[in-house]
Amino acid sequence: MTKITPAMQRFLGTLVLALAGAATIPALAMPPGPGAGGFAMDGGAMMGGMLPRMLDRVNATPEQRARIQQIIQGNRAERQEQRQARQALQDEAMLLFSQPAVNADAVEALRQKQMAMYDAASRRFTAAMLEVSSVLSPEQRKQMAEYMGQRREMMQRHYRERRAIDTPKS
Repeated sequence: MTKITPAMQRFLGTLVLALAGAATIPALAMPPGPGAGGFAMDGGAMMGGMLPRMLDRVNATPEQRARIQQIIQGNRAERQEQRQARQALQDEAMLLFSQPAVNADAVEALRQKQMAMYDAASRRFTAAMLEVSSVLSPEQRKQMAEYMGQRREMMQRHYRERRAIDTPKS
């Protein structure tokens, strides 16, 4: 069995978000900060942006690119349905929150629905990640993980710099 390095762990986590589309994760459960929104993977945003550049970096073959695009676009309709369901749950959360007396039982039931939705999406993301990992060679996955680690560090640095600029001086 292959040992999973920290770089590979970062890559796998990022790939899960990239393949999944963080739009399916309940927004109320999302932490603030860089990467909180993940990458929209409805088959369009990633295929037109970052993923092709990552595949360029690892010299992916046309066959690998086509297969990965099929994986990403595979359950597009399901992701759209989940996005709509997530929005309905967010609307319900705001309705519950805006009531004169907030019903704790109703809020808990809503939280459980959100977590069930997240769990289903997580299972689907993991399956897609494993499928993509079978398309790429171990060396390509390693290169991609290293690139994603560098990119993550850059985004975190950018976030810290923006916060420093935007923070009012006392």
